[in-house]
Amino acid sequence: MSHTQPIRILIADDHHIVRRGIRDLLDTEPDMVIVGEATNGEEAITAAANLNPDVVLMDLVMPTMEGIEATRQIKAQQPQMKILVLTSFATDDKVFPAIKAGALGYLIKDTGPNELLQAIRQVHRGEASLHPTIAQKLLAEVAQPQKRPSPATTDPLTEREMDVLKLLARGLSNQEIAEMLVIGVTTVYSHVSNILSKLHLATRTQAALYALREGYVPLHDQKE
Repeated sequence: MSHTQPIRILIADDHHIVRRGIRDLLDTEPDMVIVGEATNGEEAITAAANLNPDVVLMDLVMPTMEGIEATRQIKAQQPQMKILVLTSFATDDKVFPAIKAGALGYLIKDTGPNELLQAIRQVHRGEASLHPTIAQKLLAEVAQPQKRPSPATTDPLTEREMDVLKLLARGLSNQEIAEMLVIGVTTVYSHVSNILSKLHLATRTQAALYALREGYVPLHDQKE
């Protein structure tokens, strides 16, 4: 896809004033365009299918169908869709199910405008974007003893894929991984795709959590 194409965004939020505020902010950005709005999860699923946006900004608490279920269904129908949660809630019962459902980013609504714009661009590039509070919750979760078996794989990671996984778990972007390993960014994308496929995972965030859980990367080795 050409880099000159703007990022196509769908806003899913049941509060008109929130959608209006996001629209006013994004309308000032030449590399972004809002292609549609939804007021609940069901509308979000339909709009995502019809409009094929690059990024869905997903509220979690909405009438008719909440954002986590909508995220799960959108990712099932369109695995390539990037979903960025933007919500007022940072509780465990929202954070972990949203990440498990396939959300690539998770922001709290007190996030500043610049942080939101940066997160949209990161998620569009396939990079995780987590509010600091959410990142701390995930680190606390992976610090707990393993509660369930690791993803079964009969196809072990190659040495280079393991290198990529370790750097991914430290929070490095694809560009930074490419520079550290002296390989092309497209090669990094390919390695990440292979890692997710072999480990039966849906997102980079889940792969990072897997690497931390398995002890491939110590918690204190996280990128600041």
